[in-house]
Amino acid sequence: MNFNIRGAVLHNISGMAEQELEGMIVDSIKQGDEKLLPGLGVLFEVIWNNSNEPDRNQMIDTLHHKITTGPKPDPFGP
Repeated sequence: MNFNIRGAVLHNISGMAEQELEGMIVDSIKQGDEKLLPGLGVLFEVIWNNSNEPDRNQMIDTLHHKITTGPKPDPFGP
């Protein structure tokens, strides 16, 4: 059975106000639950697809800097 995660996420958030959307993002990150990552990925895809080249470059720079200089989590830990 195929499940369209993108469609489901976009359907579930389509009626949210900006404040609700922000709360959902913040709560998802705070919870740190692996099962929420696909939804956050869909949101990042929307941001990426609607960003211009300088904004995309800034996102890549930020990600690269934080990933290469930040603490390395244990992939087998909690």
